[in-house]
Amino acid sequence: GLTTKHRGFLAPPAVFLALASLVLHGLANGQYGFHRDELYFIVCGDHPALGYVDQPPVVPLLAAWSHAIFGDNLLGFRFLPALTMTAAVSLTAEFTRLLGGGRFAQWLAGLCVLLAPFFLLEGVLFYTDMFQALTWLGIAWALLRLEQTGDERWWLAIGAIAGFSLETKYLIAFFLAGLVIGLLATPARRSLLRPWVWLGALLGGLIILPNLLWQQAHGWPFLEIGKAGAGGKNVALSPPAYLAQQVILAGPLASPVWIVGIVASFVRPKPAVTRAFPIAWLIMMIAFIAWHGKAYYLLPIYPILLALGATQIEGWIRAGAPRGVLLAAVGVSGAATMPLSLPILPVADFIRYQRMIGFTPSVGERNKTGPLPQYYADMFGWPQMAAEIAKVYDSLPPQDRARAVFFGENYGEAAAIDIFGRRFGLPPAISGHNNYFLWGPHGHDGSVMIIIGGDPAHYAALFRSVEVAGHIDNPLAMPYETDQPIYVLRGMNVPLQRYWPQVKSFQ
Repeated sequence: GLTTKHRGFLAPPAVFLALASLVLHGLANGQYGFHRDELYFIVCGDHPALGYVDQPPVVPLLAAWSHAIFGDNLLGFRFLPALTMTAAVSLTAEFTRLLGGGRFAQWLAGLCVLLAPFFLLEGVLFYTDMFQALTWLGIAWALLRLEQTGDERWWLAIGAIAGFSLETKYLIAFFLAGLVIGLLATPARRSLLRPWVWLGALLGGLIILPNLLWQQAHGWPFLEIGKAGAGGKNVALSPPAYLAQQVILAGPLASPVWIVGIVASFVRPKPAVTRAFPIAWLIMMIAFIAWHGKAYYLLPIYPILLALGATQIEGWIRAGAPRGVLLAAVGVSGAATMPLSLPILPVADFIRYQRMIGFTPSVGERNKTGPLPQYYADMFGWPQMAAEIAKVYDSLPPQDRARAVFFGENYGEAAAIDIFGRRFGLPPAISGHNNYFLWGPHGHDGSVMIIIGGDPAHYAALFRSVEVAGHIDNPLAMPYETDQPIYVLRGMNVPLQRYWPQVKSFQ
């Protein structure tokens, strides 16, 4: 059982850090606008299924429900990611306490997670990564309790958490694979000779099975998307560059803490099971570099490593003054970088701040950016885009308007029309990008199509008439979503249903 030191529900550091997280996200989450991915997830959730081309079903379904409850109120819509990240911050402090860390260690680990640039953004966006830090921590918690209590039934909790996490994003599969190898270097390998670990694996498998069957029935499209990322969509980083991104995304002053956690847990692990985590970190690092995975794929393991490192550092720094200086330094550093990942500044002030510090974060894709980093730029321009498309749609003669449909070059454009176009009476959009491809052309024949940008020569080869009928321009949006003509295409030479396989774009 737990010692007296570990009894009680939520020590003060966990409580105060949770309150700080809620306050920060309460101030920031209603700013800017809906992200393109959020719009897409809402539309996916409005088409309930056991899976989607590019993600499991849970987050889209939750996004659709949240949008149904809160509508276009961003603060309400994003309450769940804020709450999930708040729980991860609080659980980091509690996991540190479970490791034997005192209040200083709990504050240090929790503050590092609270102010980490990546985790701040995770608490803003309603997207598939929002559960990862919490579920990976949950598995670490269960493994630690397994060692402390000897109760093998903790494997059932691990299986349930893993199954749920897989239903939100497949990323945890890499963590689980790394853990399996890491656990072989710990006494926990004895569990392989007992039934509970296999029952836990069965439970996790049963939870994810419906989604796997959906993927199989549709030809494993997620693997095709992963291949596109590894084949050129994602930026290929060298090992030093990938490691540098870990330092940036987790927070520069947090890096010594998680590095200490890796070294201490690998060399002299206490408890013994903690050796599995640095081994899993190393295996995932090698895999993501080799397969051109995005730098943030590794981030969910850092709350675990930060807890390990903070516990070790607490044993080295006994005096109150150095401890206070370290906590203050983490706080000041986090406050300085906060606007880069938390939309807490008015956008004009953010642009000035970003120029002043001379730093532009990256999301790891080969896209040219404008005045804003991509994750912020993707929050701008969507309602205005829908309004401009509506003007073009309304200008059409009645006979054309009855047959017209908007074709989105990507799911962001299509989802913006599906969400914001409702205000203007626009019909549902179509697109060949990711899950929109599976939904098909909705019975449209291509006789009248509205589209943004693209190659007019290509359109002229496919349609009898190509007309520029409008224009979109929002300098804050991504460059490929601004200063673009709106075309009305008429008389497709090939029936759209027959041409549809050629519009497929899984990436």
